[in-house]
Amino acid sequence: MAKAAIDDFGGSLTVTVPMTFRKRGGRKLVISPPGAEAWAPPRARVDNAMVKALARAHRWRKLLDGGRYQTVRDLAKAENINPSYVARVLRLTLLAPDIVEAILDGRHDPERVTLDRLMEPFSVVWCEQLPQ
Repeated sequence: MAKAAIDDFGGSLTVTVPMTFRKRGGRKLVISPPGAEAWAPPRARVDNAMVKALARAHRWRKLLDGGRYQTVRDLAKAENINPSYVARVLRLTLLAPDIVEAILDGRHDPERVTLDRLMEPFSVVWCEQLPQ
């Protein structure tokens, strides 16, 4: 936790507060240590990369469902990207609605819900997905 010390001459006070800085979308985010009281209420931060990935996933799903492309491979070729990446992004359309809403509103936990984690395989059963 935070520590305070007065120097030998009694002229200055040094306060040490443990914290971590993380870059989130080009911004720095201060993360307080576990068990510490929050000194300021956290503001909702929308992760633009996750929102963009969700939008891309739903657009691609619409293109596949509408018959414009027959397979993921056809879609990947048209978009000039790797079919494996297309398949991983398409899985985002299977996320539970409450998780999608939390991401869009910036209410998700940036420690647990990250784009890297969402790109990993997850259960299609909504109640077994990442807890909010």
